[in-house]
Amino acid sequence: MSFVDTLRQWDEAVTCADREDWAEALSIFLSIQQPNSKICFDIGCIHLLNQDLDAAEKAFDCSIRKDEHLAVAFFQRGITFYKKKRYEESSADFQRAYKALRNNQLIDYKALGLRYILYACEVLHNIALAEARLGNWEKAEQNLAKALDYKTESKLSIIDKALQATLKQKHFKLVEFPLKTLFKPNKNYVAELEKKDYLGKAKVLASVVPQDEFSGFAPLQPQVEDGPAAPKEPEVLRALEGEAHTVLFEFVPETSDELAVVPGNIVFVLQKGADNWAYVVFNERKGLVPYNYLERLDISLGSKPVKGVARLHSRDAPSRPERSQGRPLGSSGNTQQQTTQQTNNSCLVKIHFTFNFAVSVPHGSPYVVLLEKISEKLKIPSAAITLSSDARGKRLVDNNTQMKDVWSGAQGGRITLWCTTKEVRWGQWCSSCDRM
Repeated sequence: MSFVDTLRQWDEAVTCADREDWAEALSIFLSIQQPNSKICFDIGCIHLLNQDLDAAEKAFDCSIRKDEHLAVAFFQRGITFYKKKRYEESSADFQRAYKALRNNQLIDYKALGLRYILYACEVLHNIALAEARLGNWEKAEQNLAKALDYKTESKLSIIDKALQATLKQKHFKLVEFPLKTLFKPNKNYVAELEKKDYLGKAKVLASVVPQDEFSGFAPLQPQVEDGPAAPKEPEVLRALEGEAHTVLFEFVPETSDELAVVPGNIVFVLQKGADNWAYVVFNERKGLVPYNYLERLDISLGSKPVKGVARLHSRDAPSRPERSQGRPLGSSGNTQQQTTQQTNNSCLVKIHFTFNFAVSVPHGSPYVVLLEKISEKLKIPSAAITLSSDARGKRLVDNNTQMKDVWSGAQGGRITLWCTTKEVRWGQWCSSCDRM
Protein backbone atom coordinates (compact mmCIF):
# COMPACT_ATOMS: atom_id res chain seq x y z
CA MET A 1 0.00 0.00 0.00
CA SER A 2 1.37 3.43 -0.99
CA PHE A 3 1.91 6.31 1.42
CA VAL A 4 -0.97 8.21 -0.21
CA ASP A 5 -3.40 5.30 0.32
CA THR A 6 -2.27 4.93 3.94
CA LEU A 7 -2.68 8.66 4.54
CA ARG A 8 -6.16 8.67 2.96
CA GLN A 9 -7.39 5.72 5.08
CA TRP A 10 -5.82 7.19 8.24
CA ASP A 11 -7.68 10.46 7.63
CA GLU A 12 -10.97 8.58 7.00
CA ALA A 13 -10.57 6.60 10.23
CA VAL A 14 -9.86 9.72 12.30
CA THR A 15 -12.89 11.43 10.74
CA CYS A 16 -15.08 8.51 11.84
CA ALA A 17 -13.57 8.72 15.34
CA ASP A 18 -14.34 12.45 15.52
CA ARG A 19 -18.03 11.67 15.04
CA GLU A 20 -17.64 8.79 17.56
CA ASP A 21 -18.26 6.02 15.04
CA TRP A 22 -15.66 3.85 16.75
CA ALA A 23 -16.61 0.58 15.04
CA GLU A 24 -16.12 2.04 11.56
CA ALA A 25 -12.93 3.84 12.63
CA LEU A 26 -11.46 0.57 13.98
CA SER A 27 -12.48 -1.29 10.80
CA ILE A 28 -10.67 1.26 8.59
CA PHE A 29 -7.59 1.28 10.86
CA LEU A 30 -7.35 -2.53 10.73
CA SER A 31 -7.59 -2.51 6.91
CA ILE A 32 -4.36 -0.48 6.62
CA GLN A 33 -1.76 -2.99 5.44
CA GLN A 34 1.40 -1.32 6.75
CA PRO A 35 0.44 0.85 9.75
CA ASN A 36 3.08 3.09 11.33
CA SER A 37 3.65 3.45 15.08
CA LYS A 38 1.08 6.25 15.41
CA ILE A 39 -1.65 4.26 13.67
CA CYS A 40 -0.90 1.24 15.90
CA PHE A 41 -1.16 3.57 18.90
CA ASP A 42 -4.60 4.77 17.69
CA ILE A 43 -5.76 1.16 17.27
CA GLY A 44 -4.66 0.40 20.84
CA CYS A 45 -6.53 3.44 22.18
CA ILE A 46 -9.78 2.31 20.51
CA HIS A 47 -9.35 -1.22 21.91
CA LEU A 48 -8.74 0.30 25.34
CA LEU A 49 -11.88 2.41 24.93
CA ASN A 50 -13.80 -0.82 24.13
CA GLN A 51 -12.27 -2.54 27.22
CA ASP A 52 -10.55 -5.11 24.96
CA LEU A 53 -7.34 -5.17 27.00
CA ASP A 54 -5.65 -8.09 25.18
CA ALA A 55 -6.08 -6.44 21.75
CA ALA A 56 -4.95 -3.10 23.20
CA GLU A 57 -1.77 -4.72 24.58
CA LYS A 58 -0.93 -6.21 21.16
CA ALA A 59 -1.50 -2.87 19.41
CA PHE A 60 0.75 -0.98 21.83
CA ASP A 61 3.38 -3.75 21.45
CA CYS A 62 3.31 -3.11 17.69
CA SER A 63 3.56 0.67 18.19
CA ILE A 64 6.62 0.28 20.47
CA ARG A 65 8.31 -2.14 18.03
CA LYS A 66 8.00 0.46 15.28
CA ASP A 67 9.18 3.36 17.50
CA GLU A 68 11.00 2.43 20.70
CA HIS A 69 11.30 6.12 21.71
CA LEU A 70 7.54 6.81 21.75
CA ALA A 71 7.13 7.49 25.48
CA VAL A 72 3.35 7.85 25.31
CA ALA A 73 3.07 4.30 23.90
CA PHE A 74 4.94 2.93 26.96
CA PHE A 75 2.66 5.03 29.15
CA GLN A 76 -0.49 3.61 27.52
CA ARG A 77 0.78 0.03 27.69
CA GLY A 78 1.59 0.58 31.38
CA ILE A 79 -2.03 1.65 31.94
CA THR A 80 -3.19 -1.47 30.07
CA PHE A 81 -1.04 -3.73 32.29
CA TYR A 82 -2.33 -1.92 35.40
CA LYS A 83 -5.94 -2.59 34.39
CA LYS A 84 -5.01 -6.25 33.85
CA LYS A 85 -3.54 -6.21 37.41
CA ARG A 86 -0.05 -7.03 36.10
CA TYR A 87 1.56 -4.42 38.33
CA GLU A 88 5.23 -5.40 37.85
CA GLU A 89 4.96 -5.03 34.04
CA SER A 90 2.95 -1.85 34.54
CA SER A 91 5.67 -0.33 36.73
CA ALA A 92 8.36 -1.36 34.21
CA ASP A 93 6.53 0.35 31.33
CA PHE A 94 5.97 3.53 33.32
CA GLN A 95 9.73 3.56 34.10
CA ARG A 96 10.51 3.17 30.38
CA ALA A 97 8.20 6.11 29.64
CA TYR A 98 10.00 8.18 32.28
CA LYS A 99 13.38 7.22 30.77
CA ALA A 100 12.18 8.29 27.31
CA LEU A 101 11.42 11.74 28.78
CA ARG A 102 15.20 12.18 29.28
CA ASN A 103 14.87 14.32 32.42
CA ASN A 104 12.50 16.75 30.67
CA GLN A 105 9.52 18.09 32.57
CA LEU A 106 7.11 17.19 29.75
CA ILE A 107 6.67 16.14 26.10
CA ASP A 108 4.10 18.01 23.97
CA TYR A 109 2.92 15.73 21.13
CA LYS A 110 0.99 18.46 19.28
CA ALA A 111 3.64 18.72 16.55
CA LEU A 112 3.25 14.98 15.88
CA GLY A 113 -0.52 15.20 15.51
CA LEU A 114 -1.59 14.27 19.07
CA ARG A 115 -3.21 16.88 21.32
CA TYR A 116 -1.68 15.60 24.57
CA ILE A 117 1.12 16.61 26.95
CA LEU A 118 2.89 13.82 28.84
CA TYR A 119 4.15 15.16 32.21
CA ALA A 120 7.07 13.52 34.02
CA CYS A 121 5.37 14.04 37.40
CA GLU A 122 2.31 12.04 36.21
CA VAL A 123 4.52 9.19 34.98
CA LEU A 124 6.28 9.08 38.39
CA HIS A 125 2.86 9.24 40.07
CA ASN A 126 1.80 6.06 38.21
CA ILE A 127 5.10 4.33 39.02
CA ALA A 128 4.43 5.01 42.69
CA LEU A 129 0.90 3.61 42.40
CA ALA A 130 2.12 0.40 40.74
CA GLU A 131 4.76 -0.03 43.47
CA ALA A 132 2.12 0.58 46.12
CA ARG A 133 -0.02 -2.16 44.59
CA LEU A 134 3.01 -4.48 44.96
CA GLY A 135 3.36 -3.44 48.62
CA ASN A 136 6.58 -1.45 48.04
CA TRP A 137 5.47 1.64 49.98
CA GLU A 138 9.01 3.00 50.37
CA LYS A 139 9.57 3.00 46.59
CA ALA A 140 6.17 4.57 46.13
CA GLU A 141 7.10 7.39 48.50
CA GLN A 142 10.49 7.89 46.80
CA ASN A 143 8.89 8.21 43.35
CA LEU A 144 6.33 10.71 44.61
CA ALA A 145 9.10 12.76 46.25
CA LYS A 146 10.92 12.75 42.89
CA ALA A 147 7.66 13.82 41.20
CA LEU A 148 7.67 16.99 43.33
CA ASP A 149 10.85 18.08 41.49
CA TYR A 150 9.01 17.88 38.13
CA LYS A 151 5.62 19.16 39.26
CA THR A 152 3.78 22.06 37.70
CA GLU A 153 1.22 24.22 39.49
CA SER A 154 -1.68 22.43 37.81
CA LYS A 155 -0.37 19.00 38.88
CA LEU A 156 0.63 19.92 42.47
CA SER A 157 -2.65 18.84 44.06
CA ILE A 158 -2.47 15.38 42.42
CA ILE A 159 1.01 14.72 43.82
CA ASP A 160 0.11 16.05 47.30
CA LYS A 161 -2.98 13.83 47.55
CA ALA A 162 -0.94 10.80 46.45
CA LEU A 163 1.75 11.54 49.11
CA GLN A 164 -0.84 11.80 51.86
CA ALA A 165 -2.42 8.50 50.76
CA THR A 166 1.02 6.81 50.69
CA LEU A 167 1.83 7.91 54.25
CA LYS A 168 -1.41 6.21 55.32
CA GLN A 169 -0.59 3.22 53.05
CA LYS A 170 -3.72 3.77 51.03
CA HIS A 171 -4.01 3.44 47.27
CA PHE A 172 -4.77 6.46 45.14
CA LYS A 173 -6.23 7.10 41.68
CA LEU A 174 -4.38 6.22 38.46
CA VAL A 175 -3.56 9.06 36.04
CA GLU A 176 -5.00 7.90 32.71
CA PHE A 177 -4.57 8.92 29.09
CA PRO A 178 -7.67 10.91 27.94
CA LEU A 179 -10.25 8.89 26.04
CA LYS A 180 -11.07 9.71 22.39
CA THR A 181 -7.65 11.29 21.78
CA LEU A 182 -5.82 9.94 18.72
CA PHE A 183 -2.82 10.72 16.53
CA LYS A 184 -3.98 12.54 13.36
CA PRO A 185 -2.17 12.73 10.01
CA ASN A 186 -0.38 15.93 9.05
CA LYS A 187 -3.04 18.37 7.84
CA ASN A 188 -0.73 19.70 5.12
CA TYR A 189 -0.35 16.20 3.66
CA VAL A 190 -4.11 15.65 3.87
CA ALA A 191 -4.73 18.91 1.99
CA GLU A 192 -2.53 17.65 -0.84
CA LEU A 193 -4.88 14.67 -1.35
CA GLU A 194 -7.45 16.97 -2.96
CA LYS A 195 -7.19 17.39 -6.71
CA LYS A 196 -6.02 20.80 -7.87
CA ASP A 197 -6.33 22.53 -11.22
CA TYR A 198 -2.89 24.09 -11.67
CA LEU A 199 -3.50 25.20 -15.27
CA GLY A 200 -6.83 26.95 -14.78
CA LYS A 201 -9.36 27.70 -17.50
CA ALA A 202 -8.25 28.98 -20.89
CA LYS A 203 -9.32 32.47 -21.85
CA VAL A 204 -10.23 33.57 -25.38
CA LEU A 205 -8.30 36.69 -26.39
CA ALA A 206 -9.83 37.19 -29.85
CA SER A 207 -12.22 35.24 -32.07
CA VAL A 208 -14.37 35.70 -35.13
CA VAL A 209 -17.25 34.13 -33.15
CA PRO A 210 -19.25 36.79 -31.24
CA GLN A 211 -19.15 36.34 -27.43
CA ASP A 212 -16.93 33.27 -27.82
CA GLU A 213 -16.23 31.78 -24.35
CA PHE A 214 -15.37 28.17 -25.17
CA SER A 215 -12.23 26.66 -23.58
CA GLY A 216 -11.39 23.99 -26.16
CA PHE A 217 -9.66 24.15 -29.52
CA ALA A 218 -12.27 24.14 -32.28
CA PRO A 219 -10.86 22.82 -35.58
CA LEU A 220 -9.73 25.44 -38.06
CA GLN A 221 -11.33 28.26 -36.09
CA PRO A 222 -9.19 31.36 -36.80
CA GLN A 223 -8.11 33.29 -33.69
CA VAL A 224 -5.59 36.10 -33.28
CA GLU A 225 -4.16 37.98 -30.32
CA ASP A 226 -2.96 41.34 -31.66
CA GLY A 227 -3.03 40.79 -35.41
CA PRO A 228 -4.73 42.79 -38.13
CA ALA A 229 -8.47 42.86 -38.71
CA ALA A 230 -10.24 39.58 -39.48
CA PRO A 231 -10.00 38.34 -43.08
CA LYS A 232 -12.79 38.75 -45.55
CA GLU A 233 -15.93 36.74 -44.86
CA PRO A 234 -15.68 34.24 -47.79
CA GLU A 235 -12.11 33.22 -46.78
CA VAL A 236 -13.10 32.64 -43.15
CA LEU A 237 -16.19 30.59 -43.90
CA ARG A 238 -14.30 28.52 -46.48
CA ALA A 239 -11.87 27.34 -43.75
CA LEU A 240 -14.64 25.93 -41.53
CA GLU A 241 -15.88 22.37 -42.01
CA GLY A 242 -19.58 21.73 -41.31
CA GLU A 243 -22.18 23.94 -39.62
CA ALA A 244 -21.24 25.60 -36.31
CA HIS A 245 -23.39 24.76 -33.26
CA THR A 246 -23.18 25.69 -29.57
CA VAL A 247 -23.45 22.89 -26.99
CA LEU A 248 -26.28 23.62 -24.52
CA PHE A 249 -25.99 20.59 -22.18
CA GLU A 250 -23.25 18.26 -20.99
CA PHE A 251 -23.21 14.93 -22.84
CA VAL A 252 -21.42 11.85 -21.45
CA PRO A 253 -20.76 9.16 -24.11
CA GLU A 254 -21.88 5.60 -23.52
CA THR A 255 -20.17 4.03 -26.56
CA SER A 256 -16.83 4.62 -28.23
CA ASP A 257 -18.36 6.28 -31.31
CA GLU A 258 -19.98 9.03 -29.21
CA LEU A 259 -18.22 12.29 -28.32
CA ALA A 260 -18.05 13.98 -24.89
CA VAL A 261 -18.94 17.70 -24.88
CA VAL A 262 -19.80 20.29 -22.22
CA PRO A 263 -21.92 23.47 -22.32
CA GLY A 264 -20.23 26.31 -24.21
CA ASN A 265 -18.23 24.09 -26.61
CA ILE A 266 -18.55 24.97 -30.29
CA VAL A 267 -18.88 21.92 -32.52
CA PHE A 268 -19.29 21.59 -36.27
CA VAL A 269 -22.06 19.32 -37.52
CA LEU A 270 -20.90 17.26 -40.48
CA GLN A 271 -24.02 15.11 -40.82
CA LYS A 272 -27.45 14.94 -39.17
CA GLY A 273 -29.49 11.74 -38.97
CA ALA A 274 -33.24 11.16 -38.90
CA ASP A 275 -32.94 9.68 -35.37
CA ASN A 276 -31.99 13.14 -33.92
CA TRP A 277 -28.26 12.29 -33.69
CA ALA A 278 -25.55 14.43 -35.29
CA TYR A 279 -22.07 13.49 -36.49
CA VAL A 280 -19.82 16.37 -35.33
CA VAL A 281 -16.17 17.37 -35.07
CA PHE A 282 -14.63 19.01 -31.98
CA ASN A 283 -10.96 19.36 -30.99
CA GLU A 284 -10.03 17.39 -34.15
CA ARG A 285 -12.11 14.45 -32.89
CA LYS A 286 -15.25 13.20 -34.57
CA GLY A 287 -18.23 11.43 -33.02
CA LEU A 288 -21.96 11.34 -32.36
CA VAL A 289 -23.85 13.87 -30.19
CA PRO A 290 -27.64 14.22 -29.68
CA TYR A 291 -28.78 17.04 -31.94
CA ASN A 292 -31.28 18.28 -29.33
CA TYR A 293 -28.24 19.10 -27.13
CA LEU A 294 -27.06 21.65 -29.74
CA GLU A 295 -28.12 25.06 -30.99
CA ARG A 296 -27.15 26.40 -34.36
CA LEU A 297 -24.65 29.27 -34.28
CA ASP A 298 -24.44 31.96 -36.92
CA ILE A 299 -20.75 32.81 -37.28
CA SER A 300 -20.96 35.12 -40.25
CA LEU A 301 -19.08 38.37 -39.73
CA GLY A 302 -22.25 40.40 -40.06
CA SER A 303 -24.22 38.35 -37.52
CA LYS A 304 -25.56 39.75 -34.27
CA PRO A 305 -24.07 38.71 -30.87
CA VAL A 306 -25.12 35.25 -29.76
CA LYS A 307 -27.40 35.23 -26.72
CA GLY A 308 -27.77 31.45 -26.39
CA VAL A 309 -24.73 31.03 -24.15
CA ALA A 310 -26.41 32.90 -21.29
CA ARG A 311 -29.19 30.30 -21.04
CA LEU A 312 -27.06 27.14 -21.18
CA HIS A 313 -28.12 26.02 -17.70
CA SER A 314 -31.63 27.46 -17.66
CA ARG A 315 -33.32 24.03 -18.00
CA ASP A 316 -32.61 20.35 -17.55
CA ALA A 317 -30.96 18.33 -20.31
CA PRO A 318 -33.41 16.58 -22.69
CA SER A 319 -33.65 12.81 -22.75
CA ARG A 320 -31.13 10.83 -24.76
CA PRO A 321 -32.60 9.96 -28.22
CA GLU A 322 -32.77 6.32 -29.35
CA ARG A 323 -30.10 5.21 -31.83
CA SER A 324 -31.35 3.83 -35.12
CA GLN A 325 -30.29 0.31 -36.12
CA GLY A 326 -29.39 1.29 -39.69
CA ARG A 327 -26.10 2.46 -41.09
CA PRO A 328 -24.49 4.79 -38.48
CA LEU A 329 -23.65 8.43 -39.21
CA GLY A 330 -20.12 8.98 -40.42
CA SER A 331 -19.66 5.37 -41.55
CA SER A 332 -18.36 4.50 -45.00
CA GLY A 333 -18.92 0.75 -45.25
CA ASN A 334 -19.83 -2.57 -43.66
CA THR A 335 -16.62 -2.68 -41.63
CA GLN A 336 -17.53 0.42 -39.62
CA GLN A 337 -21.10 -0.84 -39.16
CA GLN A 338 -19.82 -4.11 -37.67
CA THR A 339 -17.48 -2.18 -35.41
CA THR A 340 -20.39 -0.07 -34.12
CA GLN A 341 -22.45 -3.18 -33.38
CA GLN A 342 -19.55 -4.72 -31.49
CA THR A 343 -19.07 -1.48 -29.53
CA ASN A 344 -22.73 -1.48 -28.47
CA ASN A 345 -22.11 -4.91 -26.88
CA SER A 346 -19.08 -3.64 -24.97
CA CYS A 347 -18.93 -2.52 -21.34
CA LEU A 348 -17.16 0.62 -20.13
CA VAL A 349 -15.05 -0.25 -17.04
CA LYS A 350 -14.10 2.77 -14.90
CA ILE A 351 -10.89 2.12 -12.92
CA HIS A 352 -10.00 4.02 -9.70
CA PHE A 353 -6.18 4.12 -9.49
CA THR A 354 -3.81 6.89 -8.43
CA PHE A 355 -5.69 8.53 -11.31
CA ASN A 356 -9.02 7.51 -12.86
CA PHE A 357 -9.29 6.02 -16.35
CA ALA A 358 -11.62 3.78 -18.35
CA VAL A 359 -11.23 0.75 -20.60
CA SER A 360 -13.79 -0.85 -22.92
CA VAL A 361 -14.13 -4.64 -23.01
CA PRO A 362 -16.87 -6.97 -24.27
CA HIS A 363 -19.54 -7.58 -21.64
CA GLY A 364 -18.95 -10.90 -19.89
CA SER A 365 -15.21 -11.03 -20.69
CA PRO A 366 -13.09 -13.43 -18.58
CA TYR A 367 -10.76 -12.07 -15.90
CA VAL A 368 -7.63 -12.55 -18.06
CA VAL A 369 -9.00 -10.36 -20.88
CA LEU A 370 -9.94 -7.58 -18.46
CA LEU A 371 -6.56 -7.77 -16.69
CA GLU A 372 -4.59 -7.60 -19.95
CA LYS A 373 -6.61 -4.57 -21.08
CA ILE A 374 -5.78 -2.72 -17.85
CA SER A 375 -2.14 -3.88 -18.03
CA GLU A 376 -1.81 -2.43 -21.55
CA LYS A 377 -3.40 0.85 -20.41
CA LEU A 378 -1.07 1.28 -17.40
CA LYS A 379 1.98 -0.30 -19.11
CA ILE A 380 2.44 -2.39 -15.96
CA PRO A 381 2.77 -6.23 -15.92
CA SER A 382 -0.45 -8.00 -15.05
CA ALA A 383 1.26 -9.83 -12.16
CA ALA A 384 1.63 -6.47 -10.38
CA ILE A 385 -2.05 -5.53 -10.64
CA THR A 386 -4.71 -6.27 -8.02
CA LEU A 387 -8.38 -5.56 -8.76
CA SER A 388 -11.28 -5.20 -6.35
CA SER A 389 -14.95 -4.25 -6.60
CA ASP A 390 -14.88 -1.98 -3.52
CA ALA A 391 -12.77 0.98 -2.40
CA ARG A 392 -11.24 -0.83 0.59
CA GLY A 393 -10.03 -3.81 -1.43
CA LYS A 394 -12.03 -6.38 0.52
CA ARG A 395 -13.86 -7.91 -2.48
CA LEU A 396 -10.97 -8.96 -4.70
CA VAL A 397 -11.43 -9.77 -8.38
CA ASP A 398 -8.99 -12.50 -9.48
CA ASN A 399 -8.78 -15.87 -11.28
CA ASN A 400 -11.01 -17.46 -8.62
CA THR A 401 -13.78 -14.86 -9.01
CA GLN A 402 -17.03 -15.75 -10.77
CA MET A 403 -16.92 -13.03 -13.42
CA LYS A 404 -20.64 -13.32 -14.13
CA ASP A 405 -21.21 -11.96 -10.60
CA VAL A 406 -18.93 -9.01 -11.43
CA TRP A 407 -20.60 -8.25 -14.78
CA SER A 408 -24.05 -8.54 -13.18
CA GLY A 409 -23.24 -5.30 -11.31
CA ALA A 410 -22.94 -3.35 -14.59
CA GLN A 411 -25.56 -0.64 -15.02
CA GLY A 412 -26.16 1.08 -18.34
CA GLY A 413 -23.15 -0.69 -19.84
CA ARG A 414 -20.83 0.62 -17.11
CA ILE A 415 -19.08 -0.85 -14.08
CA THR A 416 -16.57 0.54 -11.56
CA LEU A 417 -13.51 -1.30 -10.17
CA TRP A 418 -10.54 -0.30 -7.96
CA CYS A 419 -6.93 -1.05 -8.85
CA THR A 420 -3.75 -1.24 -6.77
CA THR A 421 -0.24 -2.30 -7.75
CA LYS A 422 2.54 -4.13 -6.00
CA GLU A 423 6.21 -4.79 -6.65
CA VAL A 424 7.09 -7.96 -8.54
CA ARG A 425 10.33 -9.86 -8.93
CA TRP A 426 12.29 -9.70 -12.20
CA GLY A 427 11.16 -13.20 -13.21
CA GLN A 428 7.51 -12.33 -12.72
CA TRP A 429 7.97 -9.11 -14.70
CA CYS A 430 9.54 -10.91 -17.64
CA SER A 431 6.91 -13.64 -17.72
CA SER A 432 4.19 -10.97 -17.69
CA CYS A 433 5.89 -9.14 -20.55
CA ASP A 434 6.09 -12.38 -22.55
CA ARG A 435 2.35 -12.90 -22.15
CA MET A 436 1.67 -9.36 -23.24
